[in-house]
Amino acid sequence: MSHHTDSEVRQFAAQYFEWLEYTHKSPVTISVRRRYLNYFFNWADERGLDRVDDFERPIIESYQRYMYHYRKTNGQPLGLSSQINRLSVVRSFFKWMAQRRFIMHNPAADIEMPKKGIQLPQSVFTLKEVESIMIQPDIKTLDGIKNRAILEIFYSTGIRRSELAGLKLYDYDPERGVLMIRQGKGRKDRVVPIGQRAELWLQKYLDDCRDALLVEPSEQTIFLSTKGTSIPLDCITENMRKYIRMAGIDKKGACHIFRHTAATLMLENGADIRYIQQMLGHSDISTTEIYTRVSIKQLKNVHNLTHPSSSKEHQSDDSQKS
Repeated sequence: MSHHTDSEVRQFAAQYFEWLEYTHKSPVTISVRRRYLNYFFNWADERGLDRVDDFERPIIESYQRYMYHYRKTNGQPLGLSSQINRLSVVRSFFKWMAQRRFIMHNPAADIEMPKKGIQLPQSVFTLKEVESIMIQPDIKTLDGIKNRAILEIFYSTGIRRSELAGLKLYDYDPERGVLMIRQGKGRKDRVVPIGQRAELWLQKYLDDCRDALLVEPSEQTIFLSTKGTSIPLDCITENMRKYIRMAGIDKKGACHIFRHTAATLMLENGADIRYIQQMLGHSDISTTEIYTRVSIKQLKNVHNLTHPSSSKEHQSDDSQKS
């Protein structure tokens, strides 16, 4: 097995990651791609594949089959999304290689990607559930007020967990009643309206609690941890999950479920999908359209009002006999 100190493909990969940095891909994207490409290279190393010429289409297909049959330590297969994500990273690496003429053609170009059914958001809260979660934090404590404000903002704005953690004082504009989300997913900025109740709690937190958590006077982050820095993401998740459990609700998810809930409830109340797309910061409307499938309530109402078989006087004779 001809083993270079660092295999030939890995040397190209190092350049590929530099290029991702030049083109301002987010650090999260880069680290995910690095991890996925590493899985692929480790698999290739075990098979003695380390030269660029080794990677022909049958090799890529073989890796695809390997992922399909792969079992995690708990015996579970790799989820479809994971298979697709890992494969598309391999594909984009070889595409980059081909564009730079490091290889004659992209061996992964025509690979059939596994088809993914449209995944509906797993669960959303009902209005009643949201209200019972909101009253869980103990608002006699600093921590309780802070977490109540966080819950309200998640529910009101549908922002992502990382976006909430990154909010700065200058991102909140009480005059206009909006939050500025900077460098959201895909490095895009957007402005999100915040509801009155969420504003009241945010203001209460700013007035009564934030100074007590402040360590460094120049710190601009809105929501501070006990150390006076921005709250670790896992910590936010744990807190949200704790309140969901305390409310006696057994639904999967913590922060993101509020995002799904905000979108679904607004749709059910007649919001235009393009408005929701803008609020959630989806670059592609098809991502937002998932919520139209969840929002079955409207469809049910329309069906009851308009479909002949739904109205009482058109019930068949059989049902009257029974």
